[in-house]
Amino acid sequence: MLKRILILTGLLLATALSAPAQNNPYELDDECYALFRQCEQLAGTEGFPSVAEALLAKAKEKNDTKAEVLYYIEILKHETKLVPNQTLTTEEQDEKVLRLHETTKQKADELGYTQYFYYSYELVQNYFFNHKKEARTKAISHEMQEIALQRKDAYGLWMSYRYMVALYISQSDYLSAKPYINKALELYYTTTDEAVTRQSVTRLYCDLADTYTVGSDSLSINIEKAVAARKTHLDSLRCEYYLAKIAAYYNDREAYQRHRDFCIDDPSLYIINHTTPKFFHILDAILDKTFTISMINTSEVSHVREMKFIANIAENHGFKDEAFYVEKLLVKWYEQLFASSNREHISEFDSQLGNYLLHVELDNKDRELAHIYRRMSYLLIAVLGAAVLFLLIHQISLIRHNRRLKEANQQVMMANAAKTRFVQNMSHEVRTPLNAIVGFSQLLSLPDGTFTDQEKEEFSGHIINNSKMLTMLLDDILNASAMDSNQYKITLEDSELHFICQSAISSTEHRLQPGVTMTYEPESAAPFNFRTDPRRVQQILINLLTNACKHTQSGSIVLSTSLTAEPGYVTFAVTDTGTGVPPEQAEKIFERFTKLNDFVQGTGLGLSICRDIAGLLGAKVYLDTTWEGPGSRFILSVPVNPSAETNQQ
Repeated sequence: MLKRILILTGLLLATALSAPAQNNPYELDDECYALFRQCEQLAGTEGFPSVAEALLAKAKEKNDTKAEVLYYIEILKHETKLVPNQTLTTEEQDEKVLRLHETTKQKADELGYTQYFYYSYELVQNYFFNHKKEARTKAISHEMQEIALQRKDAYGLWMSYRYMVALYISQSDYLSAKPYINKALELYYTTTDEAVTRQSVTRLYCDLADTYTVGSDSLSINIEKAVAARKTHLDSLRCEYYLAKIAAYYNDREAYQRHRDFCIDDPSLYIINHTTPKFFHILDAILDKTFTISMINTSEVSHVREMKFIANIAENHGFKDEAFYVEKLLVKWYEQLFASSNREHISEFDSQLGNYLLHVELDNKDRELAHIYRRMSYLLIAVLGAAVLFLLIHQISLIRHNRRLKEANQQVMMANAAKTRFVQNMSHEVRTPLNAIVGFSQLLSLPDGTFTDQEKEEFSGHIINNSKMLTMLLDDILNASAMDSNQYKITLEDSELHFICQSAISSTEHRLQPGVTMTYEPESAAPFNFRTDPRRVQQILINLLTNACKHTQSGSIVLSTSLTAEPGYVTFAVTDTGTGVPPEQAEKIFERFTKLNDFVQGTGLGLSICRDIAGLLGAKVYLDTTWEGPGSRFILSVPVNPSAETNQQ
């Protein structure tokens, strides 16, 4: 209601601006400012276009470049607020918004207004999020981060980190939000950019506190930091709200009453949580020992963090049955949120990728959760039936169930984060063969006479080879669970050593950074045939060469082979002059989603896939920690005569 009153007041002010605009915070020309205010109020309505055109004309007449940029911002804001146009399909509407986004960014850059460059991203992110297109939202946010990193723009990074925090917090996914909270705090305390340092980090500390167990020292420490960082009245109100909950947990009634009264008496409390009065009513009942299960209503106390506090405070005050009931509601809420979120993702990904694997993962997760709930229900019935005679057993069982519920909560959040990383990894894995296919196809499309028939035949061979590689990568990603369950297929055939190496180099040399060379140095130039799965070996080599390209700014990358370094094995070595890998990280880098440098492109899955495939081939892949040269050296040893077990994979 308050928001509507403020909007109505703004409309009245805008219509009254016949004289030069007053209180002009944008420092625009007065006439431009009056038109800008009208655009702000009319965005998303039929009266907007004529006022917007008047703003653009006046901005050019007055040579007010800031007003001109704000015209494009308002056009984008108008389009993202409109009720979906019945004459456009969803895809057409999305494309229209993205075209306006590109125009707005270009104008903001051209006229030197960086803040509106990033504000354009925020509007588009909100548009896709409101239309339940989470994957698209995250992709745009990651694009914003990459641009800010390339430009070394602290404000752009701050905006992208804060948006990702808000996105995950809105889904109560504190596990995924935590890395972005830490990145935002690190940036805040290390940058000299005033656009960042004048911001408040109180809410970040409060959100970080919510990632820890209620009653833990880490939660209290972060709230203390939030109190110290306060800059606005809303910051103080948020801190008082958390201090009241902490005081209730520790049964400090005097402190609880003081902080609670501060919050209840403030009309801005609804901004923090509109269900807060009901929440405080429940805390009052817990402290007064009058709390009952019937007081819980998830439609009135809807925030996960409030439910977590109620469960932990109730348990800490002896209401164990009631706490257990609240935690059951939390698990049910997470299940519904997880299922709803994943259904939205599946709809979006199916329309773009036809991704069957996500359906399978969701079905498996539903069955696992259903199995957990059935077991808990049976155990709970048994405990309640024997409660009178076996009170001690009942209490022990209740504690065990609470622990399992918490673990289930963590599993749900981890599964959601793993799904997001899976989609990001698909782009990483298919990019190399797809670029090779496009590159050689472009060469073949050049006019006749540009290349000889032999060269064209070679290009065609590379296209076919990389097409198979692309198909194999997609199959690998869609069948990741098969690899984990030892059902991954290996096809052994006679393979030629030099062809494998030259194909791997051809597929990755376009990734070289300027001034870096890539060469193949075999121990012997004579042809050598051995029995293996050539596409799997080539995939490992491409991953190793791609990693070398990412981390080598100057110098060279060498792929060498040897038949004598380890008898009975073909030894491949990828040596670069890049940044290198510390010896103590030699095994950690092969773990899934592990990256030593967060600012280098990639998902951190490539080396893990290399090791998995090598294991199925009976091969070995590892970092050579004895290498004393610059950069790093990775070794792949493939058996010349694989065992019968490998042949049956």
